[in-house]
Amino acid sequence: MPMKIIAGTAHPELARNIAEYLQVPLCDAEITTFPDGETFVRINENVRGRDAFIIQPTCPPTNKNLMELLITVDALRRASAARITAVIPFYGYARQDRKDQPRVPITAKLVANLLDAAGVNRVLTMDLHAGQIQGFFDIPVDHLYAAPVLIGYVQDRGLGDLTVVSPDVGGLKMSDAYAKALDAPLAIVGKRRISATKVEAINVIGEVEGRDVLLIDDMTETAGTLCAAADLLKEHGAKRIFAGVSHGVLGEIGQQRLKDSVIEELITTDSTPMAKGPKVTTLSIAGLLGEGIRRIHNDESVTSLFDIVTKGG
Repeated sequence: MPMKIIAGTAHPELARNIAEYLQVPLCDAEITTFPDGETFVRINENVRGRDAFIIQPTCPPTNKNLMELLITVDALRRASAARITAVIPFYGYARQDRKDQPRVPITAKLVANLLDAAGVNRVLTMDLHAGQIQGFFDIPVDHLYAAPVLIGYVQDRGLGDLTVVSPDVGGLKMSDAYAKALDAPLAIVGKRRISATKVEAINVIGEVEGRDVLLIDDMTETAGTLCAAADLLKEHGAKRIFAGVSHGVLGEIGQQRLKDSVIEELITTDSTPMAKGPKVTTLSIAGLLGEGIRRIHNDESVTSLFDIVTKGG
């Protein structure tokens, strides 16, 4: 069955780059907002019996982008698309993945239920905040990693005497994978969260004195964790400090903090359109996602993509 690539309005540039990689034209779709804020979607091509892929990260404005994705899925389902895959490079609400306080929701699970109910047959995503979110879905989830793209760039950068650092305990597993791939020692920063935008770094475990440092995290928004960790690493004698994150969801606070910080360069991907600003290097994942889409379409293995070191595109 032929493939159709539909671009949501969250990140049209990434959708165009993926379509270019696949050498498939973007599907003609009209997505508009009424004066009262309601979203309207119309697919202007025949999609009956087609294999449809919607490119839509649910980054800020999260609720608008999520609702648009659900409405587009419904439009495709009612137009008799054979299979609908939601390509969500950045999965919003992923940090609300458990009940860590009384009377709070597990919104990551709710979003999974909404996608399923809307008619999504499969999800393609990248670097979920918590890998177990895959289990929130009752449909297949292909979970890609930005590591091959970021590691390829760092290797080309030729950083010597490098230590990979996790900015908190939660990111230790991810940082360990980078350390092994880069053949570098691992260190960890202990942190205490004061508020949603403020973090205090309290201790360093591992050797960083006189060494270049690469901080690894799955995402940054206000850059509080990264900047607090970088300050502490500098106090412990680190030379140059770099940071690598899969998702740069950077607002004004995050961009300003990075600009004023001791971090020399933030290496991230274009999983969201907000991955930009001073000191930010944005790597394309169009090739990675495009290859994932091609393999899903052809019923081929997606797992082997984890081993490919590529800059994408």
